[in-house]
Amino acid sequence: MGISTTKIGDLEIAIEQAGQGPDLLFIGGTNWDLRVRPGPLESLLIDSFKVTLFDQRGMGLSAKPPGPYTMAQYARDAAGVIDTLSLERPLVVGYSFGGMVAQELAISFPEKTRALVLAATAAGGAGGASFPLHTLTGLDPRSHAIRSIEIADTGFTDHWRAANPEAAEERIRLRLEKDARFADEPGRLEGAAAQLEARSHHNTFDRLHHIEIPTLVLCGDRDGLASAQASANMANAIPDCRHQTVTGSHSFLHEAEDGYAAIRDFFVSVINS
Repeated sequence: MGISTTKIGDLEIAIEQAGQGPDLLFIGGTNWDLRVRPGPLESLLIDSFKVTLFDQRGMGLSAKPPGPYTMAQYARDAAGVIDTLSLERPLVVGYSFGGMVAQELAISFPEKTRALVLAATAAGGAGGASFPLHTLTGLDPRSHAIRSIEIADTGFTDHWRAANPEAAEERIRLRLEKDARFADEPGRLEGAAAQLEARSHHNTFDRLHHIEIPTLVLCGDRDGLASAQASANMANAIPDCRHQTVTGSHSFLHEAEDGYAAIRDFFVSVINS
């Protein structure tokens, strides 16, 4: 259907949809951009659901108003997408930073969501936080790329790099390319900084018991950004929650179809229950 923009409150938000079936709202991660492919709209999810994807404030093709931003604000934006597009109690997937937003959405707007998948994310507070990405600001581009890969994938060790120098350099090259993409667009760096600042204050752990819809927490077995322990702590704090580990790094959804298949199977089970 292509990318379009719509007004959510006083904000222009870029949105794209694909697929047929029950509504599914996918909330993407840090620096998410609809122009970066492939993603959920090219995944097996569109065979079973009508998937809605959007760029959050400060990111991609959406408006980039001056900060600061708050997690509650991001949740209100997501709720606004649901209302403006008349999504009917959508199934919600929150990936990484989007999982933090999805937690706030499910807690603050319980009537708007039918079921929830929290992928590669954490609750913060006593439950454990995702790695503080804002602390990487200021590193030179190559150091930032290497450290980002090391955090996202615990398998990217010095030993692995020494044994696989060409593959390691290719991963670093791709990360540098990703970090540089769209960097010169007006407001992008400011929006990214405002997002990281909001992310640094994320803490829903003491409120997770308010999530009463069926929930699946998904984590990658090599994810060093949202740790297995933080993932398990989050799952244990949500009343009606399953916890599943899949093979992969923090980017497991981009590495194989296992993650998307787990999301599909969980939502199908909720619909059929």
